[in-house]
Amino acid sequence: MVSQMISCLSKSSSLFCISGSRSLIPPKTYNRGGLCRFPPGFASRRLSTVYRRKWRSACISNSGKETGGEGKLQGEWRILERWEVPWEWQTVSLTSLACGLSFVLTGLTEMVALPYLGIDVQKLSLDDKAEILFLDQGLTTLAVLAVIFTVAKTFEPLPEDILRYDLKQPFNLQKGWLVWSGIGLVGAVGAIALTGVALSLFRTETPEREVDSLMKLLPLIGSSNISTLSLVGITGVLAPLLEETVFRGFFMVSLTKWVPTPIAIIISSAAFALAHLTPGEFPQLFILGSVLGLSYAQTRNLITPMVIHGFWNSGVILLLTFLQVQGYDIKELLLQGN
Repeated sequence: MVSQMISCLSKSSSLFCISGSRSLIPPKTYNRGGLCRFPPGFASRRLSTVYRRKWRSACISNSGKETGGEGKLQGEWRILERWEVPWEWQTVSLTSLACGLSFVLTGLTEMVALPYLGIDVQKLSLDDKAEILFLDQGLTTLAVLAVIFTVAKTFEPLPEDILRYDLKQPFNLQKGWLVWSGIGLVGAVGAIALTGVALSLFRTETPEREVDSLMKLLPLIGSSNISTLSLVGITGVLAPLLEETVFRGFFMVSLTKWVPTPIAIIISSAAFALAHLTPGEFPQLFILGSVLGLSYAQTRNLITPMVIHGFWNSGVILLLTFLQVQGYDIKELLLQGN
């Protein structure tokens, strides 16, 4: 369903319309006896001119720029439209490097600070470990976002659709964050399920499951309400806020300065999948990143991919918590599912 919708949208966005503010030559008039008369056929030509103006103002050229250059058009399907990026490649490179360094340095600082504060992680309870993980994710998110918004502030005023978090108009068909979050979530579930089936058909042997972040969190899943709330806060709020701002809000948007939006979605999705350091899960993460990129390109609102990402992550945690409470060995289930 989603693939059909995307196909239809891409077809409807491929119309080529002439843009420009060329003025029309006024028709010749005749003044006889104090009355202003127009030449024959003027009314039909004038009506045709009005229609052409309306058509021209309602279309977007193939380059992704609006006709007339008067801001973003409202009510259009904008998946293929580019952003007006104010910075150059040097800014993109240095900001990406600064984000990576902030991520690493935050972790190293916490490793040094905990023993200094007299905290032995090995002796902590599961609830304490969950709370420290929540604090760790919160500090990392703040550090990385501080880098991005500090850089963005030097380019103010920014276009209104860059680094935008907007809860207004959730049910709008063209740009409603809630509508497209639902479409994206259903599309992600279906596409990833089909990808898993396809991979299982071509897989000759069962590989060992990689030690990813989910496997590391297994001891905390279902251990207590505090652990569950901490994990939902990490995976459903903080991680989506961080990753969507970095990979979609900054990196993908920046790429559209040099490549078409679909190519930017592909590149940012590959970077998103590689950043998780789990090569065996690259196809599923790439599909998820593509859905997140498409939903963001349509709504120009970071709330949309954040909601999809948050529901995806927290949904997995809550499902595993439910199975754990019911007495299932979730580690064995994950190993069998792989």
